[in-house]
Amino acid sequence: MSVSSFDPNAEAVTMTDTALRHFERAVGPAKDKLVRLSTKESGCTGYAYVLDLVDASQPDDVILHPSDKVTLAVAPDAVTILRGTEIDYVSEGVNSVVKFNNPNVIAECGCGESFSVVE
Repeated sequence: MSVSSFDPNAEAVTMTDTALRHFERAVGPAKDKLVRLSTKESGCTGYAYVLDLVDASQPDDVILHPSDKVTLAVAPDAVTILRGTEIDYVSEGVNSVVKFNNPNVIAECGCGESFSVVE
């Protein structure tokens, strides 16, 4: 894990090419679907990431277009927590998983379910 500083001008969220391909497959022929990213209070350290495939964004969502095939809606209350986050899709053994490389995280729980940020 590397140390990085908060950049208030950073794009809210970006995706690696591998993540883009994964979400392009997930959206598939339903081109009107959006990927929505939010957070919720969870676990022993504070927050958990929530990814949903939705028909429409919520009011005040930050809308990003990481590719011409994927639209990402970020919940407005999560933008500060997620600013500068890179979404990746990696293979770990026989499993593939979405990973969040979030420079704002200061601690994670042992199971990887939750994380905390500087408030």
